[in-house]
Amino acid sequence: MLKPFLRTPLLPLLCFSVVLTGCYQVPVTGRKALNLTSDTELAKVSAAAFEDVKSKHAKSKDRARIDQLQRVGDRIAKVVFWDMPNADWEFVVFDEPKQINAFAMAGGKVGVFSGLFKIANTDDELAAVIAHEIAHVTARHVHERLSQQMLAEAGSVVGAVGLMGAGAGSLTTSTIMGLYGSSASMQMLAYDRAKEKEADYIGIMYAARAGFNPEAALTVMERLEAETAGKPLPPVFASTHPPTSERITQLQEAMPKALELYQKSGLKPATTVVR
Repeated sequence: MLKPFLRTPLLPLLCFSVVLTGCYQVPVTGRKALNLTSDTELAKVSAAAFEDVKSKHAKSKDRARIDQLQRVGDRIAKVVFWDMPNADWEFVVFDEPKQINAFAMAGGKVGVFSGLFKIANTDDELAAVIAHEIAHVTARHVHERLSQQMLAEAGSVVGAVGLMGAGAGSLTTSTIMGLYGSSASMQMLAYDRAKEKEADYIGIMYAARAGFNPEAALTVMERLEAETAGKPLPPVFASTHPPTSERITQLQEAMPKALELYQKSGLKPATTVVR
């Protein structure tokens, strides 16, 4: 099992001091993390933020890619049901050929920029990316970031207790967009490196459970490395992530377990390539 990330000596004390419900266990990794937010409220505001994204970015008209994302997304959604039981899933391809990126928001909102298809052609490869993004949501990485901000603003654990209701209820679309590290140009998902590595691990397990070959994640990483080689700035998908070499090493270490889940899934579709 992957070692817990971001563990600090104060976290158990904070979790106990705030309230028992202020902690949660991350799916797959089992890491204990702080959560002072409302899942329902965050999903509601994230849905509004997703509508805002759709209003500012043209949707792709590439029917093959749209169908592929829906097909892959539906399968992953089924295996993460117990980690996101109330999700209202929506999968959208945005016509942004220069952006190698994808994202997922609380409540089951998933977006893919068309530039991503430079490094992800098959269903297996797309699944590796989508499962990674959904893993950020099931791990409640945005919840955790917001909870940490609430603690910092409250100045104390006692003050944070008071924010548990008011803080969640005061979320706005702009707040959510800020938490996702996004802007008008959709520079999405500025998670720290530890969370990216956690999402990598959870993601390949989700993909494997859904019957997608987890080894495709290595192919995607290798293509990403090749795509960014010699360029002064990496694509958004890689901008805040650990070095690709580190991610590949971690994926290789986790691969035996992922392949075992893949074999057990009994859901091994013929690889679909979309050109």
